[in-house]
Amino acid sequence: MTKVRAYFQLLKFRLSLTVAFSAAIGFMLGQREFSWTMHWTGALLVMLGGMLVTGSANTINQIYEKDLDKLMKRTAKRPMPQGVLSVPEAWTFVAVSGIAGLVLLGWYFNPLTAALALLSLVLYGFIYTPLKTISPICVAVGAIPGALPPMIGWVAATGVLSVEAWILFGIQFMWQFPHFWAIAWVLDEDYRKAGFRMLPTPGGRDLRTAFQIMTYTLLLIPLSLLPMQFGMTGKTSALIAVVCGVLFLMQTLYLMRTCTKKAAMSIMFGSFLYLPIVQIALVFDKI
Repeated sequence: MTKVRAYFQLLKFRLSLTVAFSAAIGFMLGQREFSWTMHWTGALLVMLGGMLVTGSANTINQIYEKDLDKLMKRTAKRPMPQGVLSVPEAWTFVAVSGIAGLVLLGWYFNPLTAALALLSLVLYGFIYTPLKTISPICVAVGAIPGALPPMIGWVAATGVLSVEAWILFGIQFMWQFPHFWAIAWVLDEDYRKAGFRMLPTPGGRDLRTAFQIMTYTLLLIPLSLLPMQFGMTGKTSALIAVVCGVLFLMQTLYLMRTCTKKAAMSIMFGSFLYLPIVQIALVFDKI
């Protein structure tokens, strides 16, 4: 593995791109007047800034977990466990990517955007990461930086931390729970090797965990109607969100009935579809 490839892997490109996409969605929803040039230029820049800051946070996570990553099959071949990059090299990457992303967001957009991105980096890298081996509360803590991207995008467009920004945050915050608990259910054996405590109940993969996954998914349905209620978008996106929410909920009911890894995997993949479909629907309904 070359150093260049190793640095790229530190970014966790697919995860960072997903985060950056949510920020771009928030930016486009926050634009008061529609303009393709303004939309795409700003959206691409907020995505770039978001990817750099997210890559920095991901690298902090991998520095702290380099010894634990050696114990898990899915992470053992990352650059840090394999010793391709040293800890000082990784910290340098953290500083360069993090500062570059924050400067871009603060200079091109506004200081509040950069401040929220910095908050996300600190929460993910320095609070959520160590909590993973301490308490299942880590998922709730990690859900905060996970839900900040669309809020960051909205603030980048408007400069204001308004009710609409909190609505976007709330939808993505609630989505984090079924998403990450489904992942934790599927990867439970691997997580246990590293001592990660991600599932919400002592029994782990049991009916109580499945019930909590269902509950948070159910709450997504009324939350997804708030953009219409506050005049951010119209009825079309609300209908799409409700349909997607009901389908998502049906997957969680199947998990409650079976408590199987297959059902959890279905939720995991369903969650990856739910969020971008709903977010894209919001943008096109605004247009």
